[in-house]
Amino acid sequence: MGKRKKQSAKSQLSEKDLEAVQRLKEAHKKIRSELSRVIVGQDKVIDELLISIFSRGHGLLVGVPGLAKTLMIHSLADCLSLSFNRIQFTPDLMPADITGTEVIQEDPETHERRFKFLRGPIFANVILADEINRTPPKTQAALLEAMQEHKVTAGGRRYTLSEPFFVLATQNPIEQEGTYPLPEAQLDRFMFMIWVDYPSEEEEFEVVRTTTARFDVDLEEALNAEDIIRLQGIVREVPVADHVIRYAMRLARLSRPTNPNAPQFVKDWVSWGAGPRASQYLVLGGKARAVLDGRYYVSCEDVRSVAHPVLRHRVITNFNAEAEGVTPDGLVDRLMEAVPEKHTESTADDHVPEISGS
Repeated sequence: MGKRKKQSAKSQLSEKDLEAVQRLKEAHKKIRSELSRVIVGQDKVIDELLISIFSRGHGLLVGVPGLAKTLMIHSLADCLSLSFNRIQFTPDLMPADITGTEVIQEDPETHERRFKFLRGPIFANVILADEINRTPPKTQAALLEAMQEHKVTAGGRRYTLSEPFFVLATQNPIEQEGTYPLPEAQLDRFMFMIWVDYPSEEEEFEVVRTTTARFDVDLEEALNAEDIIRLQGIVREVPVADHVIRYAMRLARLSRPTNPNAPQFVKDWVSWGAGPRASQYLVLGGKARAVLDGRYYVSCEDVRSVAHPVLRHRVITNFNAEAEGVTPDGLVDRLMEAVPEKHTESTADDHVPEISGS
């Protein structure tokens, strides 16, 4: 049965597509190799960034200052030969500072005055929204249309953004004074919430050793915009078996405390669970991970590997969870324990076997 699934998956992709998938696998290795010249460690973070990019998703990087989040995003844009703009979010930033504004200009020949739209920093392939939670909701909302529709409305006109387009935002988890937490509706627009953790002792030693000496690196191009757009289309075409889709759906559906079949720990500790967009991103993330690995089929393991970045900002814990030190990541771990892969092949309902407990 496994072989038949793999063969049918290959038959739906042309030889040209298979070559492109193989090229992406090789480019994936090259990107990691190039980034390792400026970024020490953080392989998992880089992989999650690449998965979100090839899924046409956006990423929110969360980590304390000094973990090279900005350098990582800028270096990634260089490797992919994409235009890059950084927007530093501050309390006084206005929507027009992001999207652009109309100014009156005089024609030097006719001396007629007319409005001209000056494009803002949003008009680039890769947007680094640095410390996105430092600006008020009005300005945060200026990103919503661009993230969802890849368009910008200004002065009564709509402007299409260049493809590919990604918003990679950063957020500091330890400083909450003077910040404006992103509302759940806007958090849901981000495909991944990527946790950037401290480096290991050896990695930190290498960071200190290299960055305190002369440090100048030119990164080589691994892919270009045209390649990325084509590969994004291939990711969408990769077939997925029904039991894998049901597995992704079950992870999202059982995170909702209103679901009568939800495990007891979900009912005890969760206020709001993940919506349908989580199921979509679990499947898309699984597809992108498979393609980056040079495979033409998606397994439940691919879905499990992207479960944390997809679900950690969509599972909203309640006061009881906070009091008991239960984190969203801990709940995702328990959800994956509660939903066995074999169970997804035998039934289509949300029932959790008794063995899972609470």
